[in-house]
Amino acid sequence: MPSESRLAAVDLGSNSFRLEIGHIDHGEFQRTEYIKETVRQGAGLDGDRNLTPLAMQAGWDCLARFGERLAGFKPTEVRAVATQTLREARNREDFLKGASAILGFPIEVISGREEARLIYQGVSHMLPASDERRLVIDIGGRSTEMILGQGLIPKTMESYRVGSIAWSNRYFPDGLLTRKAFEMAEVAATAVLDEAFDAYNPAQWDTAYGSAGTVGAVSDVLVAAGWPSGHVTKEGLDWLLDRLIAAQSIDNLRMPGLREDRVPIIGGGLAVMRAIFQLLRIESMEMANGGLRHGLICDLLGDTGYSGDLRVNSVNRLASKFGVDTVHGRRVGGVASTLRQQLFGLSDQPADGDDERALRELHWAAELHEIGSRISHSDYHKHGAYILDNADAMGFSLSEMHRLSVLVLGHRGKLRKLGTALDDQELVRQLVCLRLAVILCHARRDPDLLGVIMLKPEAEATAITLQCRDGWAAAYPQSAHLLREESLAWEKTPWRLDIAGL
Repeated sequence: MPSESRLAAVDLGSNSFRLEIGHIDHGEFQRTEYIKETVRQGAGLDGDRNLTPLAMQAGWDCLARFGERLAGFKPTEVRAVATQTLREARNREDFLKGASAILGFPIEVISGREEARLIYQGVSHMLPASDERRLVIDIGGRSTEMILGQGLIPKTMESYRVGSIAWSNRYFPDGLLTRKAFEMAEVAATAVLDEAFDAYNPAQWDTAYGSAGTVGAVSDVLVAAGWPSGHVTKEGLDWLLDRLIAAQSIDNLRMPGLREDRVPIIGGGLAVMRAIFQLLRIESMEMANGGLRHGLICDLLGDTGYSGDLRVNSVNRLASKFGVDTVHGRRVGGVASTLRQQLFGLSDQPADGDDERALRELHWAAELHEIGSRISHSDYHKHGAYILDNADAMGFSLSEMHRLSVLVLGHRGKLRKLGTALDDQELVRQLVCLRLAVILCHARRDPDLLGVIMLKPEAEATAITLQCRDGWAAAYPQSAHLLREESLAWEKTPWRLDIAGL
């Protein structure tokens, strides 16, 4: 657990942006401030799945206010994530570049399953300790997460592209609340969610919990109308449906407990919720206090229910799933890490945050560099990059997985395929170390590095020199040949790799 006394979580949801701030009291997080702004960014995607300028500006304006509140926080005290809308947005990098600068902290776009993990983590930590089998559901603006778990550990996680904003825009675009529109919306939601039945059917769980978003909005309305608090029943959903149809239009909705920001999207949210109740045969859903942002706090505290770094577990799982030669992967990782330490003169010094991150990335890329081998021997680096770019890996953001995929793609073959990635100096240095490590370990045994290799940067920023000891090339002619070929490969880029002593 970190020594800092305060922590903050930022959740960039499709409907609302939320900021949670608190302090650590006897090892537990105590909220001191909570800010929620309805940005409805999920409604700002155009027909080409690009965020409109208006939607981006609304997000930036909100984050500017959050950023002012977070002034003075350290990087280790804040975690910010974005979910489905930015997973979908083709121009998300345009938004994120400005957003991270405005907020003052990096913003990670997380996968649907990573979002599900964090939601379960937040919910489970706010519930009493129990061995019950839990089904946790979070109906957001553009996605719905379902998780089965027990205690603090999620076991089955999935994210479905159905939500209150998306369904309201699609089936209630003019704001008319007709029975026919609800029927169509529920049928469509069931079609998307139908595959969930096998994994999430009633035999798999003891209690169903609803987190945040639509579930909370529906509960507020039902409680205000006199229904029991703490849970939502199927009968309550039927009652609410009748009330909405009776209103005929969102312009006529005047219901106690229904917040103004929820009025335009209540139709789609209710349709999705009713479809889930029907599909999974839920009679009653308990209200959960925790959610995504509480899961982020748990990650900051290191209180995840797992031992060690989740990303290590994910790398090991991927390696096992795709039959990677882990012994060789770790061998390459060890050599690559040694080379990078030489390059930065860090062999006898503790790594700072950025250096530690870069070393971890390099080692993980080395461990997974052959992950595509079962698909194709000749093009395994391309298949490996595709796998990593599309894999759900707990603990990783989409940008972290993409960086690993670039390293795996570039660890062999021509470098031109990496395009603008070669503008990133740190990535290039990681890539040099990885490619050299793969070459030096080509015989799939520990290479002779004693006094052989000394990697160092030159005065010219784009030049790196590899120094070999006298006689090494004669002892290892194949390795020497591969190193000469590697030097030639870099000549076709803005970078230069010089091999001395061959």
